[in-house]
Amino acid sequence: MKKLTLSLVFLTACTIVFAQKIYSTKTGQIKFNASSPLENVVAVNNQVDSKMVDKTGQIVFSALVKSFKFENQLMEDHFNENYLESSKIPKAEFRGYITNVATVDFTKDGKYPVTVDGTLTIHGVSQKVSAPGTLAVAAGKPSITGSFKVKVKDYGITGLYIGTKIAEEAEVTVNCKYEQ
Repeated sequence: MKKLTLSLVFLTACTIVFAQKIYSTKTGQIKFNASSPLENVVAVNNQVDSKMVDKTGQIVFSALVKSFKFENQLMEDHFNENYLESSKIPKAEFRGYITNVATVDFTKDGKYPVTVDGTLTIHGVSQKVSAPGTLAVAAGKPSITGSFKVKVKDYGITGLYIGTKIAEEAEVTVNCKYEQ
């Protein structure tokens, strides 16, 4: 009887795991804009690793800080060396859930408003984040877009120009197209 119960539990767990789809990308995009009236501070990372589970709504984004590219090489150097210290803290990460994933039909093309809640870790500091976005499904492939603001100092990022040449609050924009 004990073996039968364990077998049923194992079979049920396998069915649940295999019934869900895991979507992923290694070419997602995260852009941030911390521009001020004195300086244009914009960077883009097109090498974002992300995974999303359709049934649970679990979503993860991971980005190497050094992969953010600026128009100005000197600004990129200062960003990596003085502000984000990317040689010491090489990754930024978000782990969370699409809170209303049940409203998304992954089998039907369309655009679905979503809310993502989770923990954003930048510069080794983790903060809770909630952001609205759009999950689109086209030809069975989902994509997610959204934006939110973060206060630079909330993540332990300090520097002489924050609040003057660099905005105190940065807008973060996410755009990921997934494959299964």
